[in-house]
Amino acid sequence: MRFLKSEAGAVVVWLIGTIVLAAGLFPWIYAAGQALAAHAAGRELAPIWESIGRSAERADLGTYFSRSLYAAVLLLLPWLIIRMRRIRNQSRAAAPPDAPQRMPWKTRLVHLASAIVLAAGMLWLLGGALRMAGAFAADPDPASLSRIISKALAPAFFAAVIEEWLFRGLLLGIWLRILRPRRALLTVSFIFAFVHFLAPPDGSDIADPAAPLAGFRMLGLIFGHFLDPRFIAAEFLALFTVGLILGATRLRTGSLWFPIGLHAGWIFAFKSFNMVHIELESPLRPLWIGDSLRSGLLPLATLLVTAMICHFTLRRTKGGDDGPRNRQTI
Repeated sequence: MRFLKSEAGAVVVWLIGTIVLAAGLFPWIYAAGQALAAHAAGRELAPIWESIGRSAERADLGTYFSRSLYAAVLLLLPWLIIRMRRIRNQSRAAAPPDAPQRMPWKTRLVHLASAIVLAAGMLWLLGGALRMAGAFAADPDPASLSRIISKALAPAFFAAVIEEWLFRGLLLGIWLRILRPRRALLTVSFIFAFVHFLAPPDGSDIADPAAPLAGFRMLGLIFGHFLDPRFIAAEFLALFTVGLILGATRLRTGSLWFPIGLHAGWIFAFKSFNMVHIELESPLRPLWIGDSLRSGLLPLATLLVTAMICHFTLRRTKGGDDGPRNRQTI
C-alpha cells in the first residue's frame, strides 16, 4: 500500500509494533521487577537499588505495563527514525524543508514560564474551589517540599520535554506533510490520548502476570476499557482536549516552548495537588469531578478556559502560520 510507504504509514506501523512489543515484554519486566523486589528485601543493597526494589514491590499491573510500553517505545524508536530518513531520501519530489526560524532565548523563556504559570495556576484554582466545595481536604500528613520537587516537579519537566518532542514535534510534523493542519491536529491529539490510556481499569487482575501471554491478556483488558462510555466521557475526552490545546499552541507559536510549559504545568499541578490533599465523598462525583483533577466536567471546563486564554494571548504571535511548513524551534 502507498500509505504504508509514507512517513505517516511508518508512524502507524511503529505504534502497532510498540503496543505488540510491550505486550510481549510485560511478563519479562514483571518477573524481573518481582525478582528485584525479593532480592532487595532479603539483602542489603545500594540505596538506589533498594529504592527501585521497593518501587517494584509497590507497583501494580498497570504500572508494569506502562514500563513495558516505555521500553518498547525506546527499542523501536531507532527503527522509526531510520525508516523516515529512508522515505525522505527516496522522495525526490518532496520540496526541501524550510529552515526553522530561531526564536530568541528571551522569548523562549517567556513562553515557557508564562505557560507553566497559566496551566498550573488554572488547575490549582480549580482545586481550591473544589476544596471549598468539600470534594477535597488538606492532607494531615502532606508531602515535604523535597518530595514534591523530586516526585512532581522533576517528572513534570522530563515528561513534558519528551512527550512534546515526540507528539507535537515529530508526529505532528509528519502528519502536517500529508494532511491539512486541522486534520493533522485531530489525528495526533487522538493518538496522544489513546497512548496515555493504554492501561487497564483500576483493580484489574490476571491469574499469572509472568505467563508468556499475560501481556496480551492485559491488552484485552485495556481495549475493553475503551468500551466504557463513562471512561470516554470522564477521562479520554479530557486527554484529547489536552492534546488539541498543546498542538494548537505549537502551531500558533511555531515552537515547542509554550506547549512544553503547559504540559509541565498541568503535570506538576496535578501531582502536587494530590500530594497535599485527600479525596472526600462529594455529590460532585463522578460527573463534575472524578477521583482527581484530571477527570470530570469541571477539569474539562478549566481546560477550555485555558484554551481561550491561549487563543487570545497568542493570536498575534509571529510564526503562528498554521500551514504545513510551520516547524518547531527548540
